[in-house]
Amino acid sequence: MQILVTNDDGIDAPGIGPLARAVVAGGHDVVVAAPLDDRSGSSAALGRLHVDDTIVLEDRQLDGLTGIPCFGIEGPPALCVMAARLGGLGPVPDLVVSGINPGPNTGRAVLHSGTVGAALTGANFGISGLAVSMGVGEVYLWETAAELAGGALAWLLGQPAKTVVNLNVPNLPLKEVRGVRWATLAPFGTVRAALVEAQGGSGLQMELREHGEQLPAESDTALVNAGYAAVTVLQGITAAPASDVADVVELSTLAPAAGWERTP
Repeated sequence: MQILVTNDDGIDAPGIGPLARAVVAGGHDVVVAAPLDDRSGSSAALGRLHVDDTIVLEDRQLDGLTGIPCFGIEGPPALCVMAARLGGLGPVPDLVVSGINPGPNTGRAVLHSGTVGAALTGANFGISGLAVSMGVGEVYLWETAAELAGGALAWLLGQPAKTVVNLNVPNLPLKEVRGVRWATLAPFGTVRAALVEAQGGSGLQMELREHGEQLPAESDTALVNAGYAAVTVLQGITAAPASDVADVVELSTLAPAAGWERTP
């Protein structure tokens, strides 16, 4: 498989190298492309795209990835995915692997994650994606998440195109991980945003705080906190079942403007 490895923390972040090396060890052809700077929280944003603008692209070298093309791009991770799928970085990738993010991407907060956003963007362009994140700590045990990512990738290769897997791993030695569990999305992630101070019209100060609330035991946040790796398959942009919204809008807006008669 031709696989794009990306992240939202930047090409120089420490988590991307172990992940890319794990993908290479799986026998795949790899291209690494990630933002030139930290684009955390960028979700699936593409940034500025204008016909008359040139997007900066820098060649990079990462430890342990001799001979692997590595690029830094001036834009968020979703832009890296789009550029790769359009053929701008060499052979078009068959799959996207994103991470390793230092900190979990769990619960409904995955909507805002650039790590997850890259995988969802892959699905929007017709290919599957794997997002990999891990618990926080003073020392990050990247290899634990990289090893489990290899197993998740092996499963993903046998699934239909546009399947997106979100893998969250506790920051523990591999032998201390209690297991891998299928997880639901928690109502929110490990932390929640809180407003610290509103300074009139001049600014806002916000921070992420631990919420301390008990979450469903089968949720991704609860499982990672309990020492398990959590896997969740995500669905991207999907239309809801048909409703009467079109009829209501038509009858309330177009009908009066055109003088249509309402049918009881």
